[in-house]
Amino acid sequence: MNKIKVFVIDDSAVVRQVLSEVFKSDSNFEFLGAASDPIFAIDKMNENWPDVIVLDIEMPRMDGLTFLKKIMRERPTPVVICSTLTEKGSETAVLALALGASEIITKPKIGLKDFLNESTIALTESVVAAANSKHSKWNSNEPKEIVSNHLKKDISQLQATEKIVAIGTSTGGTLALEEILTKLSREHSPGIVIVQHMPEKFTEAFAKRLNSICQIEVKEAKEGDRIVRGQALIAPGNLHMSVIRSGARYLVSLSDGPLVNRHRPSVDVLFRSVAKDVGKNAKGIILTGMGDDGASGLLEMKKNGAETFAQDEESSVVFGMPKEAIRRGAASKILPLSDMHKVIEGYY
Repeated sequence: MNKIKVFVIDDSAVVRQVLSEVFKSDSNFEFLGAASDPIFAIDKMNENWPDVIVLDIEMPRMDGLTFLKKIMRERPTPVVICSTLTEKGSETAVLALALGASEIITKPKIGLKDFLNESTIALTESVVAAANSKHSKWNSNEPKEIVSNHLKKDISQLQATEKIVAIGTSTGGTLALEEILTKLSREHSPGIVIVQHMPEKFTEAFAKRLNSICQIEVKEAKEGDRIVRGQALIAPGNLHMSVIRSGARYLVSLSDGPLVNRHRPSVDVLFRSVAKDVGKNAKGIILTGMGDDGASGLLEMKKNGAETFAQDEESSVVFGMPKEAIRRGAASKILPLSDMHKVIEGYY
């Protein structure tokens, strides 16, 4: 029998190391190599195309589902999905099968190395089964109408491991942000992006002061900064800040476009970008402030599946921005400032 040629695509160095050892030590396989994302993988695989690809979903530059769709369109190949997001029956698992995955293995969120070592037989059997399957472009047991509905979905809107919290505020916001951010721990805080209406050059000093009194890292955002756990990025004065998606990672983009709602940075610009590229993997919070900046963007976030929150009147210095968001139906919940840190840490 010819050896099964295997290639692994996963941004985890642990996964690449363990799986390389597994396939190199088994005489049934020829291990062709590994890559940290699909862009790197394509160049390597073109030199010697694998019989089976072991593929993660959450990766930089191009996510696994987008890559799977591309492969099945251009060069159909058996694929074993190995991801934390593919629990049985999950939307992501169903879509992976609809896109052509042959087998699915669900990785745990913790204890990954032990799991991989203990699951060697299951992993190798899945690869063998994939290699021997009568592979077709669409490999799914789901009814056609269900498959069609899943294929129409925006892949960026599926459930992700990491969450993002977007916060918008104006008058009274400096003290409100201090109260919230100083209560957060690095361990439980997701990545946070903030627009505080503030003049140019003031935001850097404001971020540095918050950073000196908070457990999480707080910094003025720079172009291309990655949004990561335990960190809050504050939009620079006089620049709009948007969230963009790169593979399964999220970055910030800065621009000097025209004023929006009389502001730059504008909360609406931030919220609309989060609605578009993060969807239900985000939470939106609108705090004290004058005017209506952020109300329409928060509504877009809500419509795209995000959880949305507005500060109540009693705890707001100025109730303009939260009031307008509430009036438009953009806020799922109205909470006092003292509870907003619980929203961020997942207790709401």
